Amino acid sequence: MRQIDLIVSGELADGMQPYSHGDFIITFHRLNRLSDLPLLDNAGWAFIEWAMPDSSGLEICRRLRCDPALAKIRITMILNEDDQDARRRALSAGADDYMLGPATRRGILDRILSNRVHDLAVPQRKITTLGELSIDQAAFQARWQGKPIRLMPNEFRLLRYFVEHPSRVFTRQQLILALGKQEQPMDERTVDVWVGRLRRALRAAGVSYDLRTVRSLGYVFDEP
Repeated sequence: MRQIDLIVSGELADGMQPYSHGDFIITFHRLNRLSDLPLLDNAGWAFIEWAMPDSSGLEICRRLRCDPALAKIRITMILNEDDQDARRRALSAGADDYMLGPATRRGILDRILSNRVHDLAVPQRKITTLGELSIDQAAFQARWQGKPIRLMPNEFRLLRYFVEHPSRVFTRQQLILALGKQEQPMDERTVDVWVGRLRRALRAAGVSYDLRTVRSLGYVFDEP
């Protein structure tokens, strides 16, 4: 079954339950801050509120557009009112389109299903590189200097997230959210176990890049 990942920046009154339609499933992810962005394995569509508690929807939109890992994500800005200037600013910030709020799960699903959703759900082979390190998402394979790195699923997804966001410090909770592990309570020290396994795998493969601990904050994968 194919999947579409949806990012929404606010609470939806009618919930965020996954929705199945034909041979694909639509999954909702909550975005409070850009640093909480989940790891997207599939086609993505972001619904960003014009006004957010800790930031501007316009700023979130601009930063999403500047992130190479999100270059093809579709962005819909949710406006508070049908204002011409707001529409113009949303499109200038990088939004593909806009809709009037408040957003609901049903309204978002109607928007998606009225578009060419099957085209959106077509899987695309994506390879992300950082120096001599490459991540082949479709093959679920990481390589160093062309040679495979043996990784378990959690460690692979963790490495992929670090490679897509190098030189950024992430807290343990942010990494749990990024890997989609927030549905059940999880001890943040579990992240330390993932990182320990990932470090050992990288050393065994001869990777020279540093997955560094930032005291009292979290972890960062330094760019070469």
